[in-house]
Amino acid sequence: MKKTLLLLMLSILLIPCYVKAESIDNNTNNSEISEENNLDENTQSNEDSIVNENSSETNEENSNNTQDTSLIPNAVSGVLMDATTGEIIFEKNKDEQVAVASMTKMVAQIIILENIESGKIKWDDIVTASANASGMGGSQIYLTTGEEMTVLDMMKGISMASANDATVAMAEFIAGTEVEFVEMMNKKVEELGLKNTHFKNCTGLDEDDHYSSAYDMAIIARELLKHEKILEFSSVYEDYLREDTDNKFWLVNTNKLVRFYEGADGLKTGHTDAAKYCLAATAKRDDLRLIAIVLGEENSQIRNSETMSLLDYGFNNYKIEILKTTEDIVKEISLDKATSPKISLVPLNDIAILSKKSDDTKKYTYDIKITNNNLPLKIGDEVGKIIVKDSDNNEIKEEILTVTENVDKLNFLELLGKTLTDMLVGNINFV
Repeated sequence: MKKTLLLLMLSILLIPCYVKAESIDNNTNNSEISEENNLDENTQSNEDSIVNENSSETNEENSNNTQDTSLIPNAVSGVLMDATTGEIIFEKNKDEQVAVASMTKMVAQIIILENIESGKIKWDDIVTASANASGMGGSQIYLTTGEEMTVLDMMKGISMASANDATVAMAEFIAGTEVEFVEMMNKKVEELGLKNTHFKNCTGLDEDDHYSSAYDMAIIARELLKHEKILEFSSVYEDYLREDTDNKFWLVNTNKLVRFYEGADGLKTGHTDAAKYCLAATAKRDDLRLIAIVLGEENSQIRNSETMSLLDYGFNNYKIEILKTTEDIVKEISLDKATSPKISLVPLNDIAILSKKSDDTKKYTYDIKITNNNLPLKIGDEVGKIIVKDSDNNEIKEEILTVTENVDKLNFLELLGKTLTDMLVGNINFV
């Protein structure tokens, strides 16, 4: 009994001296005008022929010149971006401030998906259309005042039909008023560091001081793609709303590329008098996902054709190598006084290298630096960095490391029990 009491008193005195274990390196090397949706057979046949003529051809003269505007001669501006790395492959007037029509709705979609993911709203929540929402006009799903529809169906209407009424209904559902929702949109733009974007409404209707740029739209599209759920809406060519009612509504995607272009699965069209015809398109082949932006086109046929020219150029000339994914454990560290004895570190984002197909395959090495292991730690916190180096030891890429699980401090009783256990087994260090 005296021995046990002595051990207990000794352990309490020793707790402040308990030293953090050494890090264990594990694998460090290696006016929105009603968005064009003409469904007559002649229109579909015409767009089909445009896709077939362009999807397999690439202008060889452009293959080594990312500034060659002949890829999109009719567009006011445009950008081709690799979605994984954010690197720009092609640009034309990328920072010019212009009207972007319904491409505005991509920011609204980001906010909707963030609210879903945070649990603030749910897909089966019921949204009631106000008189303001139902009276929007332009591209719409013809909501009536007082009509109820789920968040899921509203999102279908926004993503596929570019519905102004559904967008405003969701804005009011989330923020109370469209004005407050637009403030949220502009705050999101600021968080993304965009300098050439400002919104006055959530729909993209022509209005003074409502603008963006090709580059900013590409960044917004890339941010939207981080919410993978969006592709479940934007990739669908046709669907229905009010399916079990007498007012069944046929949804047809305004983005025809999702039907006709290999790998296309999004993202957002736009058309107003001021913006003309615009498109933010994304397509994926193998590991390479591209984002193509064209703004200010004269009609939908030219818009689609020039968007496909950008995508063709990217797929025909570039490749991507995924070095580490967000699921690859690059290091494990042991922590004292933590709810988990070890934590695993992974990249916050995929680590990838974009290069020309004509470039030789290279080998890479990694340096790992731990900058923060102070408890508590949660998923998404920056714990360190992984630095990628080429064969000449040049640093070419850097990515944040985070933890795979939330880790907290042990409370007093947990720490006391751990200390006693370690003393009994001899697993303890002193300073």
